[in-house]
Amino acid sequence: MILLKNATVVNADGMRESDVLIDGDRIVKVEKNISEPLATTLDCDGKLVFPGFIDMHCHLRDPGQTHKETLETGMRAAVAGGYSAVCCMPNTEPAIDNAPLCEYIVTRSKALGGARIYPIGSITRGRAGKDLAEFGAMQSSGAVAVSDDGAPVDSGAVMLNALRYAKTFDIPVISHSEDRSLSGDGVVNAGENATVSGLRGIPRTAESAGIARDVLLAEESGARLHIAHVSTKESVDIIRSAKHRGAKITCETCPHYIAATDDEILSYNTNAKINPPLRTQADVDALIQGIVDGTIDVIATDHAPHSRDEKNKEFDYAPFGTVGLETAFSVAYTYLVATESIKPTDLCRLMSTAPARILGIEGGAIKAGARADITVVDPDAEYTVDASTFRSKSKNSLFDGWRLKGRITEVFIGGEEFPL
Repeated sequence: MILLKNATVVNADGMRESDVLIDGDRIVKVEKNISEPLATTLDCDGKLVFPGFIDMHCHLRDPGQTHKETLETGMRAAVAGGYSAVCCMPNTEPAIDNAPLCEYIVTRSKALGGARIYPIGSITRGRAGKDLAEFGAMQSSGAVAVSDDGAPVDSGAVMLNALRYAKTFDIPVISHSEDRSLSGDGVVNAGENATVSGLRGIPRTAESAGIARDVLLAEESGARLHIAHVSTKESVDIIRSAKHRGAKITCETCPHYIAATDDEILSYNTNAKINPPLRTQADVDALIQGIVDGTIDVIATDHAPHSRDEKNKEFDYAPFGTVGLETAFSVAYTYLVATESIKPTDLCRLMSTAPARILGIEGGAIKAGARADITVVDPDAEYTVDASTFRSKSKNSLFDGWRLKGRITEVFIGGEEFPL
């Protein structure tokens, strides 16, 4: 047994001063003045105690790209970031587009212990955008959603069929919404900084037009659609309007879109090369407003590991992506909670409760009977990010060297404490 004393327990529906008693893999009591002499006691005075975080969107590169990340190193990075569960995208080699590969992810995750890893199956075979994968078989083997993330489904007809097919299994379709005829070979946000830097721009309409199409298709099908990595003001407006109409739409943004702008590209830092690209301060403000008013449901990492050699190239030739599992909470806390834009309860909803609800998996609340997935945070601790110390196999962090607030101090998964 483990007893967390003098904690500030954070759930999506409120905060309260309480003790938390863990017995085995379950929380058995959440109340004041618990006395249990047989328990190992941890004093959590001054700390925030969250339900374990759940990442709906990360890239673990296994199988096929294990020089970037493996399930084991990704799991360790997740634990270091306070995550009790993560969902890995299927843009692996080969793509996770069948039941055996889903079973491999689940079986390997259980063998590793630590953060649970849930596979997200491909929408289409080989992520080629043509023939649908077998959603039911993948779901039966552990997949919690389907996506071709890393690439959009270009054909509207294929996407509509995918939504209809997914509806029969009540499984969400996670859309990388992008019109590639508009984004072309761009590498940064189209605008003043693209012009100054001489880098090719990606127009913001490449994202918002893709989202508009997918929203309309979701409304026609009646299926559940989750929009990945929202980055523009126009996208937030489209999703907000669809939600007001009653569409079954949820969406996410990522820490880098609420903390950074495309000013980061002016130094040609390839860790700032991300897809969708970093945008303007007006977009950052619109995303934060979307979080405040509930338009944006989730903060996901889009953790995208790449080796040093891959990122250490000219900007045009470096791959898109930044790692994010180990900094996501602190970035969100620094730029949302510490600025008083939202409360810790809102951050709980964004990083734990809503992902659990959308995916239909266990987690998201600290209460008696719940699985003992708990993340303890010192909200006053400040630190400077040092990517060289990351548990992730790759170190390509946009936030390397940034000063952040809110540090994870303890992580319990299934009642077991994991070293940080």
